[in-house]
Amino acid sequence: MGTAVVLAGVMLGLGGTLQIRAQAPQTTGAPLPSFEVASIKPNRSGDDHVWIWGEHGRFRVTGAKIKFLIQQAYDVKEFQISGGPSWINSERFDIEAKAEDAQAEEEEKLPRERRGEQERLRIQRLLADRFKLRLSHVTRELPVFALVIAKNGPKLHEAKPGDTYPNGMKGFDGIAHPDVLYVGPGELKGQGVEIARFVNMLSELMGRTVLDRAGLRGAYDFTAKWTLDQSPIAMPLGPEAGNPEAHALPPAEIFGSSFFTAFQEQLGLKLVSQKGPVDVLVIGHVERPTEN
Repeated sequence: MGTAVVLAGVMLGLGGTLQIRAQAPQTTGAPLPSFEVASIKPNRSGDDHVWIWGEHGRFRVTGAKIKFLIQQAYDVKEFQISGGPSWINSERFDIEAKAEDAQAEEEEKLPRERRGEQERLRIQRLLADRFKLRLSHVTRELPVFALVIAKNGPKLHEAKPGDTYPNGMKGFDGIAHPDVLYVGPGELKGQGVEIARFVNMLSELMGRTVLDRAGLRGAYDFTAKWTLDQSPIAMPLGPEAGNPEAHALPPAEIFGSSFFTAFQEQLGLKLVSQKGPVDVLVIGHVERPTEN
């Protein structure tokens, strides 16, 4: 991990992002791996930025809401989390935690995905122990998008292997390299981005699960720009009646009504609205943590 989420625009330079599939909450069996020490404090700075960093058994997050922490722990999107009190969407926390040195050293020998899994399990344990979080795992039929090729074919540019992007976007490390995404008002840019991560980002931003039906492979460079008119995006499928959490509209200040047209004309891709099964975590119980 190692990313900053910025409200005005999101730069995702996550070459070290931990890519593992969503897990159902663990309720039985062996205890979850845990942090040796953990400090949790309310964040009252008024800063809307969220910073998260994890490496070598250490985990640090600044300004995070509980929903964000659940997303990290279970590898889900915000729209896949249901229930809970209102404060989980407003109150922010700073966390510094550390695993045992011996445990961290052993995990350094594991493949990247296994290291990520251990880190997520520790965050799950932290949420269960300190926030008294209890979850249930359900599947609901909800609106989804299918990513498909548009009529005239894809217009993405396949990334060149080994390209150092001398004039490209820079990540948080100040270096221009592959695997960087930028999303800002009226603009979407990718630099050496694999389709799987592009689809994952679209799911996050659109507030719906996006299914990859385009059949593309490899990494790509791309840019799409559109006009911001502050009009809401027209969605063929809205929230299910009586369930406003089923689908959250993307913010008009970032997308606007012309986003889908630009997406199709400039990238040669389409987002087709459908319905499909979506994994959802339902919050049964959660408490504010005691400070330490």
